[in-house]
Amino acid sequence: MADTIRVALLGDVVGQSGMGALFLGLSRLIKKYSAEFVIINGENAANGFGIEEDDYYALRKMGSDVITSGNHIWQKESIFPILEREDDILRPINYPSPCPGKGMCIKAISKNRKIAVINGQGRIDMMAIDDPFRTIAAAVREARKMTPLVFVDFHAESNEEKEALSFYLDGKATAVVGTHTHVQTMDERILPGGTAYITDLGCTGVQDVVIGSKPEKAIERQLTGLPIKSEPSEGEGRIQGVIIECDEVSGKALSIERFTL
Repeated sequence: MADTIRVALLGDVVGQSGMGALFLGLSRLIKKYSAEFVIINGENAANGFGIEEDDYYALRKMGSDVITSGNHIWQKESIFPILEREDDILRPINYPSPCPGKGMCIKAISKNRKIAVINGQGRIDMMAIDDPFRTIAAAVREARKMTPLVFVDFHAESNEEKEALSFYLDGKATAVVGTHTHVQTMDERILPGGTAYITDLGCTGVQDVVIGSKPEKAIERQLTGLPIKSEPSEGEGRIQGVIIECDEVSGKALSIERFTL
């Protein structure tokens, strides 16, 4: 039987509670699931909006191999030089080329083993940026010239858009996982062509609140219609995401397991 590899993908890290949960629990998670590679969406690490340079280094030190992001990656300008310089932090690939950073990386995990990670962003109820379907598909084709193991973090609002992309890439990408909505879905599955999928990985942060943030701010925004800024909730955080086991030769996913730690 061909060798397999287990990859952990973690949902959006929200504020200090999310960072604290990773500090206390990520090494335990890696050991529990025998994960060889860790992908974390870190775009909300800096008090719920964006990621600072210090957050980047902290996530790397705690065990993240690749940090993905989304629409909030532009909130903190201190991360821009890191986006340009480092190859293990991504912004959505379908932002126009003048934007700093890159949307795909290929990381070696041993002499003859590599993993490609692609970050994309949806357009439904979000910014009208470049077409994610054609852009991500082109990146998948390029990545597969170097490795069959291709993981896509699709940062999107629409469930339909996320599911459509997963079927569009079925049999081409090892996994398509959704981020952005901060609510872990229970639809993890292996598609007919061998691609693992879940609509949303969830939230690494406080769980029993409003998408990781203080409920009173969300309620006030709904009652008034004012653009009131969310504030990350304080308290005990949890880590959410999935573990995907895949065949190293074919790149097909063999299993996907959802967790809250």
